[in-house]
Amino acid sequence: MTAETTEKPADEQRLQRPPAEVRYADELARLREDDTAPRPPGWALSLEAARRFIMGDPERGVRRKFVGDPSLIDRALVALATSRGLMMVGEPGTAKSLLSELIAAAVSGDSTLTIQGGAATTEDQIKYSWNYALLVSEGPSNRSLVPAPLLRGMAEGKVVRFEEITRCPLEVQDSLLSPLSDRVLGIPELTGPDAMVFAREGFNIIATANTRDRGVNEMSAALKRRFNFETVFPIADFATELDLVESEATRLLEQSGVGVAPRRDVLEVLVTTFRELRTGVTENGQSMDRLSTVMSTAEAVSVAHAVGIRGWFLRGGEGTAADIVECLAGAGAKDSPDDLARLRRYLEQQAPRRKGEQWKALHEARHVLPG
Repeated sequence: MTAETTEKPADEQRLQRPPAEVRYADELARLREDDTAPRPPGWALSLEAARRFIMGDPERGVRRKFVGDPSLIDRALVALATSRGLMMVGEPGTAKSLLSELIAAAVSGDSTLTIQGGAATTEDQIKYSWNYALLVSEGPSNRSLVPAPLLRGMAEGKVVRFEEITRCPLEVQDSLLSPLSDRVLGIPELTGPDAMVFAREGFNIIATANTRDRGVNEMSAALKRRFNFETVFPIADFATELDLVESEATRLLEQSGVGVAPRRDVLEVLVTTFRELRTGVTENGQSMDRLSTVMSTAEAVSVAHAVGIRGWFLRGGEGTAADIVECLAGAGAKDSPDDLARLRRYLEQQAPRRKGEQWKALHEARHVLPG
């Protein structure tokens, strides 16, 4: 910190992304007050109220938070109310993590018991570890035990989220077998009653995996049997995806201090470009090269956010279609160097065929692509 840097007062230090139970605390409180339907043991809300929290209820002032098939939410909630875990799979950027967060907030009132899967994830980060200073001085005890999300979820009766489980080594994944089947977690270093942690009512696991990672660390058959699988699909309808990108980009730009909302015509160009590069088919049914990287709705929101940032902080105005090209250069060339060539061909061949000022600007800005 330099001498010129001053610390903001606590009330001005806003969190970049509070958890769902904080962002929507008022909605959850209203739903709990009005919730008269039967609840599964250990749940903070009934299935009906949890569904309204996720899919929205205008009469109660509850906004819609997930755009997708309502029956998917019903099946996911029913799966969590059973003795099996919930596994959500799908393309990257289909809001699997968001959905798992919303479900955990509705069911447990706490979405923060999260394990982020990766090649470096260990059992200690999933189950428990030790305060080694206390371990050396006192030996194994509850005082020296440091609970990880799985142990806390079992002991407190809450939902545990395991993000990108297939990125973890197989032996790490299989550490979930006993908690999912027997609902018990052994701590062999302790003795007596403390050596076993039995899951309380309300405990379960939501895991996510994207289809691009399948085969990296394939789940064992034993672990698969302990989950109900649900697939989260990309948004099929153009208007629905456009509305979602507009609402999310507007929210993010407000948080970033941008004083203007994104232009609808610019977002139409952006969403159309993403959908065509994602599917390899133009809006009139013509085949074209698709990018190898995932051009998801979440990525489109990120690019729309960046477009608004460029327009406001670099020029003091709105983002334009020319800014889309600048931002696509980083978003569309992550997996293969050939993607830049495919993107350039799209701007040269497809953009000139569309009518409108923004499509013309998109075509004319193609020279900013590297290479």
